[in-house]
Amino acid sequence: MVSLIRSVKTALFLLGITLLFSSCSRLLGHGVLLWSTEDPIIPSGTVLPVHIRSNINSVWVVGIPREFRTAGSRNDKFEIPLPKLELVGSRRRAAARAEDFAPYALVYAEALQDGLPIRANPENSARRIYRLRLGEIMKVLGPARGGVAAIGTTGEPLPGEWYRVLTSDGVVGYCFSYMLRLFKQEEGQILDARYDIQVFDDPELDRLLTRTWSPENYGSMVNRRRIDLDELSHQWHFDPGAETGVARIRMEGLERDFPFTMIRQTGTQTWRFEGSSLQMHLRSENTLAVQFTEGSGLQRTILFVALPQRIDDIILQETFRREGMVRNIYEHGPVFTSTNHGTFTLSENGRFTWTDNTLLIPNVIPASAIGSGTLDMRLYIAPGLSDFYSGAFTMRFDTVGGTQALVNFLYGFDARGLRIEYAPPTSMDGVTVVRQASLPVVVNFYRQGRTDFSGLFENFRFDDDLFFDDWYDADQFDQNNSDTYPDDD
Repeated sequence: MVSLIRSVKTALFLLGITLLFSSCSRLLGHGVLLWSTEDPIIPSGTVLPVHIRSNINSVWVVGIPREFRTAGSRNDKFEIPLPKLELVGSRRRAAARAEDFAPYALVYAEALQDGLPIRANPENSARRIYRLRLGEIMKVLGPARGGVAAIGTTGEPLPGEWYRVLTSDGVVGYCFSYMLRLFKQEEGQILDARYDIQVFDDPELDRLLTRTWSPENYGSMVNRRRIDLDELSHQWHFDPGAETGVARIRMEGLERDFPFTMIRQTGTQTWRFEGSSLQMHLRSENTLAVQFTEGSGLQRTILFVALPQRIDDIILQETFRREGMVRNIYEHGPVFTSTNHGTFTLSENGRFTWTDNTLLIPNVIPASAIGSGTLDMRLYIAPGLSDFYSGAFTMRFDTVGGTQALVNFLYGFDARGLRIEYAPPTSMDGVTVVRQASLPVVVNFYRQGRTDFSGLFENFRFDDDLFFDDWYDADQFDQNNSDTYPDDD
């Protein structure tokens, strides 16, 4: 009895299907074919009547236009996977949508790089929703609207544009065209030119590829809080080439490109760029060792780091720090005068003038300097100097030749004004003043208008043997009023 009931139900179901495909059932509407079909052969961009949507089987049941029916066949309907047809509504609206789609109706694309991402939105930082295989074919649905230009790690835009695409698996997203080969389907089957390769699910690699890798010394700068803006730049980096298929090393004095076909894991946190000598090893959470073979056959290893902040943010914060220090000096002045060394005037934007400073030329200030320039707060001081000085700066003097002459000074404030001390090259370690000169040259500036010199030297001790060095003319020195002296405390 049970088997009889089942037989009846099966017969009724088959009868329903037969009636469906042999009768003029009620339409859901009309849609536009997004991906060409092979049986029957119908090109993408064709308007089709839609009869049924099956969520269970994930297909549309659509009608076959007369011009695409097989001669002698009574079949006038077939199934299409849901993602490969866009249901629009009325025939008129579907025809309008097909007209808009026409420029890209027959355009497909082939992935030229394994692992090329399809993203949720047309921008590099968007979530990746699909990884293309090398040679995989996808349908181009059209150019992205409102996409963000794809920028390489050098800060330069990559050639190409974002496209909205559809994969054969039904994933819809956005892909940048730099590593795509676009082509039109002329006639016949669309071939998937996939290579015989393995595709790996590697979350660690995925995370590595999305990070920015900077030279190792950038990490030291950030950890020590000694940011050198002359050295910190997007220009120097390691780009694994996830978007381009070309890994790039950019270091001062070294620029190498490594075209590759795929990135394959070869060991614990170690990957090889197939088709090149390049490999990389993640030594720690934020340290990446990149190794390659030089022309001589020797292996070379370079370390890169992932910084805790974007380089743009680091540059911005350091710029604000420097601007604040200039503003602090400005607010202590902005005009400072010295008994023997002229007048120093600072503007809010960091420009300065220093007149009547001839006694410091040429041993401290180059003879080519013309008495104006820019105050650059790029320097730091060692902890041992912080008891005596607030910081250090570089005076970038304008010169007769149009270049700049750089002179470094320690500086500090007291009730009388501004005190600066020359920091010769022997006092420097990179951008840090680590020691005072063996014979310090100190200049006291007083805020303009100060005339009370009582107690001027109460904190300093003089030693005539140290005070008169070989470049200073003792005949020009007035010990009662001078503000240039060695600080030997």
